[in-house]
Amino acid sequence: MSDLVAPHGGLSEPLELTVPAAERAALEAEAAKLPKVPVSDADLSTVYRFGDGALSPLTGPMDRATYERVLDRGSIEHNGKSYAWTIPLSLPVTKELAAKLSKGQKVALTNSAGKVVATLDVTDVFEWDKPRYLKSVYGTERTDHPGADMVLKGDADKTHLIGGKIRALPQPKHSKFGKYVLTPREVRKLLKEKGWNRVVAFQTRNPLHRAHEYALVYGLETLLRQGHNAGACLNPLIGETKGDDVHADVRMHTYEALIDTRALGDGDSDTALWKPRGESVPDRVILLGLDIKMFYGGPQEAVMHAIYRQNYGFTDIVIGRKHADAPYHDGTPIWGDFDAQEIFKKLGGDLQIKPLCVGFAAYYESAGRVDLMENHAGEKPVSISGKEVRKTLLEGGEVDPRIMRPTTSRILSEAMSGKLAPAS
Repeated sequence: MSDLVAPHGGLSEPLELTVPAAERAALEAEAAKLPKVPVSDADLSTVYRFGDGALSPLTGPMDRATYERVLDRGSIEHNGKSYAWTIPLSLPVTKELAAKLSKGQKVALTNSAGKVVATLDVTDVFEWDKPRYLKSVYGTERTDHPGADMVLKGDADKTHLIGGKIRALPQPKHSKFGKYVLTPREVRKLLKEKGWNRVVAFQTRNPLHRAHEYALVYGLETLLRQGHNAGACLNPLIGETKGDDVHADVRMHTYEALIDTRALGDGDSDTALWKPRGESVPDRVILLGLDIKMFYGGPQEAVMHAIYRQNYGFTDIVIGRKHADAPYHDGTPIWGDFDAQEIFKKLGGDLQIKPLCVGFAAYYESAGRVDLMENHAGEKPVSISGKEVRKTLLEGGEVDPRIMRPTTSRILSEAMSGKLAPAS
């Protein structure tokens, strides 16, 4: 069976810019003699994703021309053709360091511990116009939102950007969930072994409520009803997130439990669809993590989430309400509920992966399950505020099982009460 979908940029396979084991010592020896450019923890995963091809067809951080094309047109050019790309990626540096760097120079990229993670052949050094970047990516001139905090506070000392071509060392594996973080080529091999002809990816950065979970179920069932031999991937983002987001190792524990206990989709899936197959939802779901930082960029980031998944071989991606959303600090929304779905109708270039759009979902007593709100006009769903959920978990209780699976509640309660220690 051929690959499910070609990598982004018209490539036949994802790029491979990670050095093989046999060349690691040589790269480290070379890097020891090169000028050092530190990379923040937030941007470190981006370096590794350049390395393994998740950001194909890019070979490294963008030069000025490519960066500005993304801001202006929402696309990159590769082999004379335009491809959708909505958030530019270059590496931030201080003014002092930028003054020491020049086009044609080779540098070593280092992590926060000072260890070499890659070499970079510099192709450009340019000033970072932060207001322009923020206006383009977030669609607002206000700066009281998480995306602006990352740029104006997290990177307050960074005034310039560098572009170039990467050669990366392999990313160290996380002790607990590293087995779920595969390269695009490894994921494509896995999907090929499954024999599925359509695979829908489900992006999340949160533990799953049943309404979130239903979006994945809906996406998978939609493809099955269309006659495809389909599978789904619960594909949480485990890169750098906001401080108030649940830690990645805790979230991964909740996802594992959902699948291992076969609770995923239980009671909310379409029995008429599954029973004749002799299957249930977990039989067609795999769990894989994606280690890349979150931009909290709403519609623009929804497109990036799709690009990453196309490179991994997924044919479809669930795009729900408020995808990649984060409001202003006063709680008011930056974008409309479904802006992240609408952006796929007006892309600046080619994108092969398909958005599988899902509406609002909630638990309805009349149905005895979670269902789309559009199917229950005039009915009041079972609801609970985020504040109430947090209070229940902090007190060690279980959230209403109509809202959240008991296994998820228990794991989150233990973590929030300090009984579950983070993994290293």
